[in-house]
Amino acid sequence: MSKLPITEADLQAYVDAELPEARCGEVDEYLAAHPEEYERVRAYQTQKQALKALFRPVLDEPLPERLQALASPPSPVAVDPQKRPFLAHWSLHRIAAGLLVALVSGVAGWLGHAQYQASDKQAQLMPLPRQAAVAHVVFSPDVRRPVEVSADQEDQLVAWLSKRLGTPVRPPKLAAIGYELIGGRLLPGNSGPVAQFMYHDASGQRLTLYVTTENAANRDTGFRFAKEGPVNVFYWIDGKFGYALSAGIDKSELARVATAVYDQLEHK
Repeated sequence: MSKLPITEADLQAYVDAELPEARCGEVDEYLAAHPEEYERVRAYQTQKQALKALFRPVLDEPLPERLQALASPPSPVAVDPQKRPFLAHWSLHRIAAGLLVALVSGVAGWLGHAQYQASDKQAQLMPLPRQAAVAHVVFSPDVRRPVEVSADQEDQLVAWLSKRLGTPVRPPKLAAIGYELIGGRLLPGNSGPVAQFMYHDASGQRLTLYVTTENAANRDTGFRFAKEGPVNVFYWIDGKFGYALSAGIDKSELARVATAVYDQLEHK
């Protein structure tokens, strides 16, 4: 019997560890025969693990007591024996199920509304290093299209991002310290567009520079370091710009690159 062809759904399920063992073996054979697909799947797996590590502290937070109370089943209701003949015409199980559905629906709606508000508020307050780290984890492992506009179209990239951010923005030149520009992309920030520039060295190690104009009101201009899960981030505010350099490399190496970026941007 001929084997079923490997589909994109199979590959995504493979990444999520949701394929049956027999099908996993077939996907392994397929990936061994298709190196480009193997690299793509490996990048997705790396991205998945990095995202888990980045958000693990949030996932491990306990559910607030008030939400636990809302999710708890209601206390049993005493039934007057005199009313049992009337209730006998109804299924107690159906009544209980109906009450439970109503309760769960109400709680779900309330939680959904609260979660939306909390998520919206959290998005507005998400700090610069975490924004940059999330963007780095999402796009840096991508094999096929890590950027929207490549470095061989740098002039178009600069013009496009500058227009969208409403101010001139240009990627630093880092070839002298071993990092070449791959390209860049436009991303949504807390309240507007931001730019991401991506670089790599001779070994293929990637780092990203996140540029935003959303921190203009922030007067804290110090050069700072943050560790967001597996990602190291150096970030700073310079006038109306906020910058964050992110990579999964040693802190000292990232500091060397960040210093070069800072010095170059300071004299732009």
